[in-house]
Amino acid sequence: MTPPAQNLVCRSCGAPLGRVMVDLGSSPLANSYLAAADLARAELFLPLCVYVCEGCWLCQLPECATPQEIFTDYAYFSSFSTSWLEHARDYVDAMVRRFQLGPTSQVVEIASNDGYLLRNFVERGIPVLGVEPAANVAEAARKLGIPTEVRFFGRAAARDLVARGFAADLLLGNNVLAHVPDLDDFVGGLAILLKDDGVLTMEFPHLVQMIDGNQFDTIYHEHYSYFSFVAVERVFGAHGFELFDVEELATHGGSLRIFARHKKAPGKRSGPLTARVADLLARERAAGVETLGYYAGYSETVRETKRALLEFLIREKRAGRSIVGYGAPAKGNTLLNYCGIRGDFLDYTVDRSPHKQGLFLPGTRIPIRAPAAIFETRPDYVLILPWNLRAEIAGQMAAIRDWGGRFVVAIPGVQLL
Repeated sequence: MTPPAQNLVCRSCGAPLGRVMVDLGSSPLANSYLAAADLARAELFLPLCVYVCEGCWLCQLPECATPQEIFTDYAYFSSFSTSWLEHARDYVDAMVRRFQLGPTSQVVEIASNDGYLLRNFVERGIPVLGVEPAANVAEAARKLGIPTEVRFFGRAAARDLVARGFAADLLLGNNVLAHVPDLDDFVGGLAILLKDDGVLTMEFPHLVQMIDGNQFDTIYHEHYSYFSFVAVERVFGAHGFELFDVEELATHGGSLRIFARHKKAPGKRSGPLTARVADLLARERAAGVETLGYYAGYSETVRETKRALLEFLIREKRAGRSIVGYGAPAKGNTLLNYCGIRGDFLDYTVDRSPHKQGLFLPGTRIPIRAPAAIFETRPDYVLILPWNLRAEIAGQMAAIRDWGGRFVVAIPGVQLL
């Protein structure tokens, strides 16, 4: 493994930052899509290198770009994934039943996006508040009648919300924890906003699944941290939280949903500590997540994935076959930029979100079109960039098989579907 970085410290425990887990070179911000007018200008490329802290075993990117630069005007709208909407509905059903939420409860979601999840609580008459830093995305939620505050979250925001009567019975955040450079301020804010007997849930990609599944494309600048259960328990424990349950989810290639409460809480709402907490901690420790050896071979695995994808693309392009992409996700931009794949390999990509159609991918400058373009040009291969949605996409676009078209994914390795 590469020697320790110089003058960098862990954002969780403050220890000198440890060894490099994987270095993906330099890449633009993964959600900084380009308009046609931007193509004549240079783009900013930033280092994309993940370090392992030997103090608390949190894997992390140094802060090369601020949250304000990344999230103030954001291109990701959650409502354009059918399977993600179903996931949100299932979550709300489960939380309402398990924690007996009703019209006198207060639900607060941090990074509430376009209201895709909170609207399920609203339909049940349960008071909600969304906190979302991207004004353009928050506006979409407000149009659905979902109260949404445009602000970044931390201790100051939490104190203000509590003073205005928004202390939370259920406090939640899906795919936000990794986006926070100042974990101390963020988790400290969660502790302030959660009622004494309240329940906190957080969902985030699981580091162990990322490594085991070779999901290196989930590394990009807005993901500052990559959490094992061992690391996240330390982060929350330092702020007076007890993790009383954990669920292992299939979303995003393998995620965790943690359930937390104040250590001082009576626990009447949250119930007893489940056996799943000790079980997952034991499994991670047995796998070696608290040893450098666990991370040592990941860089070479990533390099070999790049070689295999390029070999496939070169072979098929030399044979005269056409290849396009499906999706314009952040993870796809990491993959394409790391592998050096541009318009010489992919003619274009498509995306269901009208907010991305007509733009160009950052770095690679591949044009983004509507899905109908695939049926107009009839390519030989469709490379699915959001591989975690491959079943959903292959079902929606199954008609490409009518002319002999085939789907391809690159993660965990090149595979024809």
